[in-house]
Amino acid sequence: MEKLRDMVNIGPEVEKQLIAVGITSPEELIAEGSKKAWLKIYSIDSSACIHRLAALEGAVRGIKKSLLPDEVKEDLKKFYKEAKGR
Repeated sequence: MEKLRDMVNIGPEVEKQLIAVGITSPEELIAEGSKKAWLKIYSIDSSACIHRLAALEGAVRGIKKSLLPDEVKEDLKKFYKEAKGR
């Protein structure tokens, strides 16, 4: 896989944001992980939402975000709320 947008859940806009925060390849996104990558995106776009976080996790796992296991979704929700200060 050569481009970020070749990954599941990653479209042109998310690809642009990932590149803007220094993540330029699928391998880099996988190594960084969804949570760290989302925090970097959130630092430049405060509108980054839970759906973007789930999309990144799905991309790392190679599955659509809707297919993430429930326990993973719950973990992401907890992380998201903590990161947003709620």
